[in-house]
Amino acid sequence: MAFASSASAADVSACLITKTDTNPFFVKMKEGASAKAKELGITLKAYAGKVDGDNESQVAAIESCIADQAKGILLVPSDSKAIVDSVKKARDAGILVIALDTPLDPIDAADSTFATDNFKAGELIGSWAKATLGDKAKDAHIAYMDLNPSQPTVDVLRDQGFMTGFGIDTKDVNKIGDEDDARNVCHDVTNGNEEGGRKAMENCLTKDPGINVVYTINEPAAAGAFEALKAVGNEKNVLIVSVDGGCPGVKNVAEGVIGATSQQYPLLMAAMGIEAIKKFADTGEKPKPTEGKTFFDTGATLITDKPAAGVDSIDTKDGLAKCWG
Repeated sequence: MAFASSASAADVSACLITKTDTNPFFVKMKEGASAKAKELGITLKAYAGKVDGDNESQVAAIESCIADQAKGILLVPSDSKAIVDSVKKARDAGILVIALDTPLDPIDAADSTFATDNFKAGELIGSWAKATLGDKAKDAHIAYMDLNPSQPTVDVLRDQGFMTGFGIDTKDVNKIGDEDDARNVCHDVTNGNEEGGRKAMENCLTKDPGINVVYTINEPAAAGAFEALKAVGNEKNVLIVSVDGGCPGVKNVAEGVIGATSQQYPLLMAAMGIEAIKKFADTGEKPKPTEGKTFFDTGATLITDKPAAGVDSIDTKDGLAKCWG
């Protein structure tokens, strides 16, 4: 009787662990992972935190994956520092761990990272906002709708990328909130959802009613911020920018709720993650980063119907053809 030298597809199992199972970004990610797993004959189990920032549920999920002897874990960490010890335990058990979207801190705590260049995504919307405002950029009053107090890497990268694009000195580029530029008038957290965006915007308006630029970690937070501005009759005087590129967000760009957003591709990064687990199971080979980067870059594109000189973008018609959710 002959035996295959590599694991057969039927023997390969994988885990997908996301921050939540309700955000359209993670729904699409699960869709991409599930479809590719079915195609390759891999058994996939999906886990998620109860809310964004729920590290305990993700730790428990990793324990389950270790117990199941999964060959690989695709992880979108809620707390990119706190989860590192659990990831080490999985890797020590011979499991390939790939971070999706949000790098671990440090990034090499995972075997690989498949992600948007989140700093570049932030830089794109910062550059667009600066170019759109023109001379008024030097007198901007900017509010930041960030993610959560633990400052996961995706939060820091997008926030600091925006500042860099806008021409603001970030001081420590690995930390939110240490800047001394007078144009930064408020930072608050949203947990990446609409209600959080609304409350954070209300808090910031209390600090400075003259806010005229709003950076948001994602499009649900942007939608909430818009509702808070609309409630005080100020929605037409404020430029909102965001990151994600989900279909609701791109539609909000088309409708003028959001001025511009950086689109990323969750289905692609999850599908590629499953392919990498299969290759690792078959050959033991781990994925390599994009040349010149510490991660595999799955791309980001600026979406706006008001293009700005010097900033590459596509319009919402093209954005809707590539959106998710």
